[in-house]
Amino acid sequence: MLTGISVAFIGGDARQLEVIQKFTELDATVTLIGFDNLGRPFSGVTQAKLKPELLSGMDALVLPAVGTDDSGQIDSIFSTEEMVLGDEHVAALPKHAKVYTGMAKSYLKRLCAAHQIELVELFDRDDVAIYNSIPTAEGALMMAIQNTDITIHGSVSMVLGFGRTGFTMAKTLQGLGSTVKVGVRKPEHFARAWEMGFQPFYTRDLYPEVGNIDLLFNTIPTMIVTAQVITNIPHRAVIIDLASKPGGTDFRFAEKRGVKAMLAPGLPGIVAPKTAGRIMANVLSQLIEEDFKDRSDVE
Repeated sequence: MLTGISVAFIGGDARQLEVIQKFTELDATVTLIGFDNLGRPFSGVTQAKLKPELLSGMDALVLPAVGTDDSGQIDSIFSTEEMVLGDEHVAALPKHAKVYTGMAKSYLKRLCAAHQIELVELFDRDDVAIYNSIPTAEGALMMAIQNTDITIHGSVSMVLGFGRTGFTMAKTLQGLGSTVKVGVRKPEHFARAWEMGFQPFYTRDLYPEVGNIDLLFNTIPTMIVTAQVITNIPHRAVIIDLASKPGGTDFRFAEKRGVKAMLAPGLPGIVAPKTAGRIMANVLSQLIEEDFKDRSDVE
């Protein structure tokens, strides 16, 4: 239970609604900022404007999946009001308070560091990333099906990266009957991919390996699908880049050569916001309960 813990939610999308619902069920004291156009009201919550004095009584501040942009602006699909998290807002937080978000840009990191407020990035956690890899893989498959004239079954797919998302992506493609090539950098990943029945190769050999593929799914957030690599990719192939912006593909050259390439970060919140929200709600509520259960100043 979160009884006695004060939590402010600022902005967000449909995922945030699942988190708010969970927190109200756990008896947290919830304040909503940037939810003035909310279709469904929550009982027992307070609606407020973003003001420093409001934040001075909070134990936790929950921001959207991408906390702020590089100028401090916070997006909310439930409000037309511009909200900017500034120095005065973070300075007003009690020293024991924590700021939670999916991933933070440098602006938010600097702001929290300047005032010695702990910043927790949920997407850095293995459990969140593994849970989110499921809707990511499903969303990527949806895009692949919509943008090809072949079945996944019988296709030749390539997955670059064998981390949390790459692992699930490769396993899902294999389950649908695709021949799956997996690009890795570490010998242990090569061994695991081979053991699981994939066709592993080292990413340094990417150029010759792409010559016969139908689908390429990239999870590596550095430029790896370069112009040179794209020259050897069949024109029929589709590239779906799942890495965070700006991705790891030379999209300009892909377009020039006529190879369809799409950047698709943040798929969980797009294709399955309810599931993605429940993932965040469960992890975040457990985390906050653990973070504050031993605090003598939380009644």
